[in-house]
Amino acid sequence: MNIARIVARILVGLLFAFAGIDAFFITTPPALPGLAGTFNQVAFQSHWYVFLACAQIAIGGMLLMNRYVPVALIMLAAFLYNSFGFHITMAQSGLFAPIVVTALGLFIAWPYRALFAPVFAAKAPAIDGYQRGVQTVQAV
Repeated sequence: MNIARIVARILVGLLFAFAGIDAFFITTPPALPGLAGTFNQVAFQSHWYVFLACAQIAIGGMLLMNRYVPVALIMLAAFLYNSFGFHITMAQSGLFAPIVVTALGLFIAWPYRALFAPVFAAKAPAIDGYQRGVQTVQAV
């Protein structure tokens, strides 16, 4: 199972690294019909894509180097949230992409679940509860 997680982490890392790098070489936004095309044109002309590309490169780099993976997963979750929003409201035909990346992200995140558990708690745990989560992840 560890090899599958490594492969998934590398695939998602490569996807985000190359998507981020690719954004610096795009001279015109891809032509999409309707509101999705307008959204892409505005994001491109306002240079919003540069900001997204830098974040994608950071996510890809962290995943590829296997450093700060929990931080990369949190950033990945934000990208996936926005990607779902875009594809559900404007470009339904591409909805499979965020679904696949979400599945891979959850698969990658499973060993780090002890670190993420306090985020989903109704009441925040004490600091020593955080330390137990860190020790659990370090033992894995």
